[in-house]
Amino acid sequence: MANQRSRVTSLQAVPAPPVDESTASMIDLLQEHLRLAREGKLRSLAVVSVSADGSAIGTQWSCDPSDMASLIGKLTVLTHDLMAARK
Repeated sequence: MANQRSRVTSLQAVPAPPVDESTASMIDLLQEHLRLAREGKLRSLAVVSVSADGSAIGTQWSCDPSDMASLIGKLTVLTHDLMAARK
Protein backbone atom coordinates (compact mmCIF):
# COMPACT_ATOMS: atom_id res chain seq x y z
CA MET A 1 0.00 0.00 0.00
CA ALA A 2 3.02 2.27 0.32
CA ASN A 3 3.14 2.92 -3.41
CA GLN A 4 -0.01 2.04 -5.31
CA ARG A 5 -0.07 3.01 -8.95
CA SER A 6 -2.89 2.46 -11.38
CA ARG A 7 -2.25 1.31 -14.90
CA VAL A 8 -2.19 4.24 -17.34
CA THR A 9 -5.16 4.22 -19.70
CA SER A 10 -5.13 5.99 -23.05
CA LEU A 11 -7.75 8.71 -23.14
CA GLN A 12 -10.09 9.40 -26.02
CA ALA A 13 -10.46 12.92 -27.38
CA VAL A 14 -13.75 14.55 -26.50
CA PRO A 15 -15.52 14.95 -29.89
CA ALA A 16 -17.92 17.66 -28.77
CA PRO A 17 -17.89 20.14 -25.92
CA PRO A 18 -19.63 18.93 -22.75
CA VAL A 19 -23.26 19.88 -22.40
CA ASP A 20 -22.98 21.58 -19.03
CA GLU A 21 -20.59 23.80 -17.11
CA SER A 22 -19.97 21.23 -14.36
CA THR A 23 -18.80 18.59 -16.84
CA ALA A 24 -16.65 21.15 -18.68
CA SER A 25 -15.05 22.14 -15.36
CA MET A 26 -14.18 18.51 -14.53
CA ILE A 27 -12.64 17.99 -17.98
CA ASP A 28 -10.60 21.21 -17.71
CA LEU A 29 -9.29 20.15 -14.30
CA LEU A 30 -8.30 16.69 -15.55
CA GLN A 31 -6.61 18.11 -18.66
CA GLU A 32 -4.57 20.53 -16.52
CA HIS A 33 -3.36 17.68 -14.29
CA LEU A 34 -2.54 15.55 -17.35
CA ARG A 35 -0.44 18.41 -18.70
CA LEU A 36 1.42 18.78 -15.40
CA ALA A 37 2.02 15.02 -15.21
CA ARG A 38 3.36 14.92 -18.79
CA GLU A 39 5.74 17.77 -17.96
CA GLY A 40 7.01 15.87 -14.92
CA LYS A 41 5.70 18.53 -12.54
CA LEU A 42 3.60 16.17 -10.41
CA ARG A 43 4.93 13.70 -7.90
CA SER A 44 1.63 12.59 -6.39
CA LEU A 45 -2.04 12.81 -7.23
CA ALA A 46 -5.24 11.78 -5.43
CA VAL A 47 -8.68 11.71 -7.02
CA VAL A 48 -12.09 11.31 -5.43
CA SER A 49 -14.91 10.56 -7.86
CA VAL A 50 -18.67 10.34 -7.36
CA SER A 51 -21.01 8.65 -9.84
CA ALA A 52 -23.70 10.76 -11.51
CA ASP A 53 -26.43 9.25 -9.32
CA GLY A 54 -24.32 9.64 -6.17
CA SER A 55 -24.42 5.92 -5.37
CA ALA A 56 -20.70 5.26 -5.81
CA ILE A 57 -17.72 7.14 -4.44
CA GLY A 58 -14.21 6.09 -5.39
CA THR A 59 -10.73 7.19 -4.48
CA GLN A 60 -7.67 6.61 -6.58
CA TRP A 61 -4.10 7.73 -6.07
CA SER A 62 -0.64 7.47 -7.42
CA CYS A 63 2.00 8.78 -5.11
CA ASP A 64 5.51 8.85 -3.84
CA PRO A 65 5.57 6.78 -0.62
CA SER A 66 6.60 9.83 1.41
CA ASP A 67 3.43 11.66 0.29
CA MET A 68 0.91 9.08 1.54
CA ALA A 69 0.29 10.68 4.96
CA SER A 70 0.00 14.15 3.44
CA LEU A 71 -2.52 12.97 0.83
CA ILE A 72 -4.61 11.27 3.50
CA GLY A 73 -4.53 14.47 5.55
CA LYS A 74 -5.60 16.63 2.61
CA LEU A 75 -8.44 14.23 1.73
CA THR A 76 -9.56 14.30 5.39
CA VAL A 77 -9.65 18.11 5.38
CA LEU A 78 -11.56 18.05 2.09
CA THR A 79 -14.07 15.61 3.58
CA HIS A 80 -14.66 17.86 6.61
CA ASP A 81 -15.02 20.94 4.37
CA LEU A 82 -17.55 19.20 2.12
CA MET A 83 -19.56 17.97 5.09
CA ALA A 84 -19.58 21.45 6.63
CA ALA A 85 -20.76 22.95 3.34
CA ARG A 86 -23.79 20.62 3.32
CA LYS A 87 -25.20 22.14 6.52
